[in-house]
Amino acid sequence: MILGPRIFEDSRGYFFESFSQKDFNQQVGPVVFVQDNESKSSYGVMRGLHFQRPPFTQAKLVRCVKGAVLDVAVDIRKGSPTYGQHVAVELTEDNHLSMFIPKGFAHGFAVLSGTAVFQYKCDEFYHPESEGGINILDKTLNIDWRIPTDQAILSEKDTKHPFLKDFDSPFNLT
Repeated sequence: MILGPRIFEDSRGYFFESFSQKDFNQQVGPVVFVQDNESKSSYGVMRGLHFQRPPFTQAKLVRCVKGAVLDVAVDIRKGSPTYGQHVAVELTEDNHLSMFIPKGFAHGFAVLSGTAVFQYKCDEFYHPESEGGINILDKTLNIDWRIPTDQAILSEKDTKHPFLKDFDSPFNLT
């Protein structure tokens, strides 16, 4: 789900509520966030596609506070009619959009600007023993990362995750 705030602008600048539990509950539903994270990356950095396995699954609310990123969520829930499909949205410091990524989705982003500062709220604490991922370079996902491959900056870990066809999802809708 993509969320946009009400922005109040005048000659001094702007103001908006970057998060309101009341508004979030009305638009998405009740989620209790327990951890906020922030990363800073340069152009071409691609992070993902990450998730946490049960019992420590995570939902995330993400936004870009400086620069621009292409943010992507991939449905990895077995039995889902949208299994393997993705949603992509450009999140920027200017559009102030946020994206909610529910449990059962792998998440990643690519930095489109010179530098980007990315923030996200999580509804579960980070548990390194439960982290998982789908290979960010999996061409069968048909994700246009908008970064030329020869300019992509990837972690070794992210390129070692399995491709979707070789992935045994811990998330099951049936």
